[in-house]
Amino acid sequence: MAEQMSVDTVPPTAPVHYDFQDAQSGDLGALAAIADAMKSDSLADRLESLKRLGVLALAMGEERTREELVPFLDESIDDEDELLLSLAEVLGDFVQYVGGPKYAYVLLRPLENLAAAEETIVREKAVESINKLVDVMDQPQVEEYLIPCIARLSSGEWFTSRSSAAGLYAAAYGKVTDAIQSKLRAGYEALCKDETPMIRRAAAANLEGLVGRIEKDHVVTFAIPNFRRLAGDDQDSVRLLTVEPLVAITKRLDTEQCRTLLGESVQRLCGDKSWRVRYMVADHFVAVATNVKDRGLQEELVNVAIALMHDNEAEVRGAICTQLDGLADLAAPDAIVTRLQGPLQELVDDPSQHVRATLAKHIGSLCRVFGKEGTIEHLLPLLLRLLKDTFPDVRLNIISKLDVVDRVVGIDSLSQSLLPAIVELAEDKQWRVRLAIIEYVPLIASQLGVHFFDEQLSNLCMSWLGDPVYSIREAATTNLKRLTEVFGVDWARSTIIPKILAMATHPNYLYRMTTIFAITTIAPSVTPEIVRDLILPSLEGLVNDPIPNIRFNVAKSMEPLTAALRRSPDTAPLESSVIRPTLARLEEDSDPDVRFFAHRSLLAIGSAAQAPVATA
Repeated sequence: MAEQMSVDTVPPTAPVHYDFQDAQSGDLGALAAIADAMKSDSLADRLESLKRLGVLALAMGEERTREELVPFLDESIDDEDELLLSLAEVLGDFVQYVGGPKYAYVLLRPLENLAAAEETIVREKAVESINKLVDVMDQPQVEEYLIPCIARLSSGEWFTSRSSAAGLYAAAYGKVTDAIQSKLRAGYEALCKDETPMIRRAAAANLEGLVGRIEKDHVVTFAIPNFRRLAGDDQDSVRLLTVEPLVAITKRLDTEQCRTLLGESVQRLCGDKSWRVRYMVADHFVAVATNVKDRGLQEELVNVAIALMHDNEAEVRGAICTQLDGLADLAAPDAIVTRLQGPLQELVDDPSQHVRATLAKHIGSLCRVFGKEGTIEHLLPLLLRLLKDTFPDVRLNIISKLDVVDRVVGIDSLSQSLLPAIVELAEDKQWRVRLAIIEYVPLIASQLGVHFFDEQLSNLCMSWLGDPVYSIREAATTNLKRLTEVFGVDWARSTIIPKILAMATHPNYLYRMTTIFAITTIAPSVTPEIVRDLILPSLEGLVNDPIPNIRFNVAKSMEPLTAALRRSPDTAPLESSVIRPTLARLEEDSDPDVRFFAHRSLLAIGSAAQAPVATA
């Protein structure tokens, strides 16, 4: 078969190395190299040849590709998993090379063989590619070629083919007659009853897709019986995969059907002896409870959720914490508030830091249900305890969600209850916690006003400029810019800028460096007069700093300062009288980095000055 697909040209002279660079242009030598490389002993060469398979197919033409290349690929199936995976992926996008959708069936045979491969990831990719083909195949093709393919895989001796078959039923179902649909349901039911656990797992995993395709009557007569069978399987690895099909089934049923047909199964899954099954239920709890529609059953499920909050396994408790927002809608608000208080108190002190961190991330969503008074009375004390948790992720998650609490209780109540703890966290030993606090400060400041900020938070914001972590110092400078935008330029001139400039003479060079970063960041938000009167004189004093890093950062800062000065005709002349001479002096500096950045700033300033002229 290899001889049939050869390209009509002389084989490459260097059989050990294959040059594919000219293949795209249709160079015959390169095409021959692709064909030859497919038979190479080198895995890398064979992989490369598969990547260029489309080029070879174009050169051979659609007919020869169907009659020679595809059979060759089928007969020369490799035993290297990496190569099989690549081939399965390539064939899914190969329809255009075999003549379009009407010849898509040609690709089924090699993909069917790949769907029976030992490696799971190869089988999954082959199934994915077959389903791609089904999308472009018409009904006669599906019935003539795909249905026999599914039948062969479903009756295969090895579990590999039968597990792959389960992934093909849903795609085929909507493209065949009622009679064939009946056979497909029977075939899928056989997979659900298969004696091999791996097959039943595949059937459970793919039942969700099939539920979405079958008629509503068959949801009751076919899907629910098979769901119950799988949900009662003796293997927990099968039972845990029935949770997602359960959600799909509940979407197709009305309230009464959910209650009578699924109530018992839902309760049994929620109390399953395997923690992995209970974890899946907890992780999909709101989807299940919402779709069952029956209010009475939902009320019962709230009790189940509370039981899951007391579960022995931390993973289950953490999973149900992610459902708090939707859980609050399953019963009357007063009932939810009453029933959740106890479990939440226990979860705040949970021995697992993962559970506490998950709770901290989602507890804020309950504020809308608890209301302002309920949140202040019941939730704020819990938030305060979580803010003082020993695990940094817990504190971080609470801080990142404070805006949700703020929308319900208002910043006044929030600041009275939590501000002392927030101020304490501003000096937290974990820099990520400090960073989260910094990002939250402008929101607090805008709500509390300038007077409160100056009394409670001003010194705190300045202290961050001297933080040993660069990310904190950088965030602190951005924070000051945002505060300037909140409180105005006059406030910045009298309160913040003098404190920043005072650090320009600090003996520690990091403080002097931060001064440059801070004023460069703030400059676009203040008036040109402030840049002229306060900022520029301080920078001129740092031009002769003994530390080269200080000097080249002065050079870098001149560019944004020039842009600020140009905004006013009164300050624009300073570009030629101060900025350029300063940079010219730094261009003669003994340090090469200082000279480089000074020269770059001069070029940038010059380009910016010419830009309006060029535009005009």
